[in-house]
Amino acid sequence: MSQNALRLVWIYPDLLSTYGDQGNVLVVERRARQRGIEVARVDVRSDEPIPTSGDIYLIGGGEDRPQRLAAERLRRDGGLNRAASNGAIIFSVCAGYQILGHEFVNDLGKREPGLGLLDVVSVRGEGSRCVGDVLADIDPRLGLPPLTGFENHQGITRLGATARPFAQVRFGNGNGTEDGTEGAYQETVFGTYMHGPVMARNPHIADLLLRLALDVSTLPPVDDRWYEALREERIAAATETAS
Repeated sequence: MSQNALRLVWIYPDLLSTYGDQGNVLVVERRARQRGIEVARVDVRSDEPIPTSGDIYLIGGGEDRPQRLAAERLRRDGGLNRAASNGAIIFSVCAGYQILGHEFVNDLGKREPGLGLLDVVSVRGEGSRCVGDVLADIDPRLGLPPLTGFENHQGITRLGATARPFAQVRFGNGNGTEDGTEGAYQETVFGTYMHGPVMARNPHIADLLLRLALDVSTLPPVDDRWYEALREERIAAATETAS
């Protein structure tokens, strides 16, 4: 493997891959290789140290207890924070998204410190779970098409002053707040509640991460027919259900 290969790190697949979020790793890896970009992928289990020299880090969703265990180990390890300080790209989903914030409510009903990489705080909603398809408009600054995904959570995440909403919900719940936001990002750290896995429905997000990691404004085009067919089918089905 070349030393110039793109370093892709999948964090804690043994704890945080409950809802198929490992598919995000496969999509990022495939879209890089389709463009002739060599990829060195590392899957880091929860009993292993987080490497600090990665280019793109992905962290998925999970149940409440594994989420607490993951947060404890990531705080103790410190590698992901050091990687962020080095300018690494980090993309997180659901439980992983909450872990990147300042705090969330754990399986014991207590406030659990997060990593503080996103200026967000998550609490547990008192109503029913947020379950179902979501359609949202991604922040125009990122230049991406609408976000489609599937949410399954009871969290409510509020953004602080330095975090931007990743998207604005057309239908669905997203962050579960009155302002209709979904996810958050600041600098090179991103979070969303979208499963799906989200990259399979939104391959342009994978491309965004690749562009940021490679420090380029564009990438060579690839065949998106399969992805676009999936996107159109899911958006149409969700729109019909929501109407």
